[in-house]
Amino acid sequence: MRNVIVIDHPQEWFELPDAHVLGARAYLTEHDSGREADARVINLCRTGRYQGRGYYVSLLAEARGQRSLPDVKTIEDLKSEARVQSLSGQLQPLLRETLHHDDSDRFELNAYLGKDPAQRHQALAEKLFANVHAPLLRAVFAREQAEWWLDAVYAIGLADVPAQHRAFLLEAMKAFMAEAPAPKPERPGVARPRLAILWDPQEAHRPSNEEALQGLLRAAPLVGLEAELVTPDALERLPEFDGLFNRASPEVDGVTYEFLRRAESLGMPVVDDPESILKCLNKVYMHELMSRHRIDQPRALIVHRNNLDQVVATLGLPCVLKLPDSGFGLDVVKIESEGELRREAERFFQVSELIVAQEWLPTGFDWRVGVYDRRPLFVCKYFMAPGHWKVNQVTEGERLIEGKTVAMAVGEAPEPVVGIAVRAANLIGRGLYGVDLKQVDGRVYLIEVNCNPNIDAGNEDQVLGDALYREVVGVFARRIAERRGSWSSA
Repeated sequence: MRNVIVIDHPQEWFELPDAHVLGARAYLTEHDSGREADARVINLCRTGRYQGRGYYVSLLAEARGQRSLPDVKTIEDLKSEARVQSLSGQLQPLLRETLHHDDSDRFELNAYLGKDPAQRHQALAEKLFANVHAPLLRAVFAREQAEWWLDAVYAIGLADVPAQHRAFLLEAMKAFMAEAPAPKPERPGVARPRLAILWDPQEAHRPSNEEALQGLLRAAPLVGLEAELVTPDALERLPEFDGLFNRASPEVDGVTYEFLRRAESLGMPVVDDPESILKCLNKVYMHELMSRHRIDQPRALIVHRNNLDQVVATLGLPCVLKLPDSGFGLDVVKIESEGELRREAERFFQVSELIVAQEWLPTGFDWRVGVYDRRPLFVCKYFMAPGHWKVNQVTEGERLIEGKTVAMAVGEAPEPVVGIAVRAANLIGRGLYGVDLKQVDGRVYLIEVNCNPNIDAGNEDQVLGDALYREVVGVFARRIAERRGSWSSA
């Protein structure tokens, strides 16, 4: 496996004979740089900023089929206070045994690929790296009432490595690259057949209306499950359940994401799973992944500050500009002039290192194919909001105006529409996805794959009715049973 090491900016001292070392800008924007599908990408950039340069290195590595260290989920986990508390508990026996610093109540440890440059706490550095698979870590420990605890842990970048540690880091890199990649650890499981359905009654734009939620509750006993609606304040109750179905907005930096991440850490089946959220919410990742697998998309350009002047020449006007993690059509704008392009791009660049420009393909409706557990679940036509160019229009008062929805049987929908949708969704995972497509002059184009798609009574269930809800909870029943079987045979 080839090693590609990505750093924020070239450093004269950082040379490794058996690796391809690239600057982040080159990795992200130059077409032939570090794109080998079987490569391992060791990301030594600073990754603390969501949608910053280092974040995108790991995200696009995954889109290109490469193994990324750290992966995006690890980057997000490091922002979780609950994750730090959990890790502190795991480290506590080792801290009690090995950490003795009488002259201070705070201690800072650097860990470079699981190695301590001070060579005083090697076991602790190894344990940190085993639990937080990021190459460069800085952990801060604090002593309270004679006990040491993990106070914080950060993924740092190459620029944060002190000069006196450089030679040590190079040797650690060489040793790590000589090792075979370790398999992902198995997660423990739980045993009782209870399904939590997470929803937020305070949300303005919920993915399921209350009638649909009641449909899920009614369907659960039919497949041998108990189901309960829970709200985001029920995080501490998660161990009571065996599966979690998310029907709340899954922003990466929000409470819902933490809920889902915690549920996954407990070993239960989770939809939306955190990895799917990270992938689906980022349109840069989506474009890169689908391009790699030759799935037709509207002509597009991944835009950064250095190629903004290529947008009009490449795509013409009007075109569409998208912030990578926009939802409900928010921060997806139609561009009709170069001045408007510059203004909107500058607004987006304040949030994200990369944005997406796409050709304008007007249609009267979009196809939506619901794909669940790798199979098509429903097919709908989503018509444009009245007098608008998008399916959803959010007015100034945050009121959502939607076009009408017309559902049809999966077998009645055009085969290319369903086929491309299933193929695209299966590149993400085996969760529940809403795949949006346009059909122009007989050709089908993928627009995006959404996690957390709408399932509303009166819309997506027009054809299947209650059977739609049985299908959804039935997958949870099967996955829970599979896990129980694997535990009993262990």
